[in-house]
Amino acid sequence: MTVQEKAKEIHAQLSKEGTKLGDLRKIAKEIKKDHDLAMELWSFGAFFSQQLAILIMDKKLLTQDVIEQLSEDIEQHNLSHRTHLADWLMANQLVKDKKTIALLESWGDSSFAIQRRLYWYYQGRLRWTGKTAYENTETLLNNIENKLAGEVPEVQWAMNFTAAWIGIFDVEYRPRCIALGEKLGLYIEEKPSKGCTPNYLPEFIRIEVEKRNK
Repeated sequence: MTVQEKAKEIHAQLSKEGTKLGDLRKIAKEIKKDHDLAMELWSFGAFFSQQLAILIMDKKLLTQDVIEQLSEDIEQHNLSHRTHLADWLMANQLVKDKKTIALLESWGDSSFAIQRRLYWYYQGRLRWTGKTAYENTETLLNNIENKLAGEVPEVQWAMNFTAAWIGIFDVEYRPRCIALGEKLGLYIEEKPSKGCTPNYLPEFIRIEVEKRNK
């Protein structure tokens, strides 16, 4: 069976109603790594096929040019699907190799909104895990204060996420992060799901700080 034939067979399987994340992981476990097959699956442009493709890609072949094509394709999806695919790509591939981490760190001013989202989400995740001693925190916060209001929704969320974790772990920057949230009022009317921390910066920071002070 050729790569194209195998991709068509898998794509047809994933196109059936009721496909679940567990199904993708099971198939990926059987395939392991197959970059050619991943690219064939990706070419269908379908959400589940692209999710699976991400799981079986070879991170060593993810150059800036390849990622730019992936980014362009991801931006064709609706907001929910494109943010999921972008974050899935980061979690399963981009943070697994020093070379792709270096690419992530270069996307602050990328023309692709998806790449800017991943730049900010990565910075936020570094701080979320408690790694706070970074020399670029002042620069990051300056950029957030200057650009947050004008960004597209998927990037706004990631910048807001980063500002929250800066405010939670870096006490000296906490007042600025809270003041930014109060000034912009971003997410102030959002109703978080039960058990979830609200995205509104003053509340996000207050709740997470209280958790850590108990």
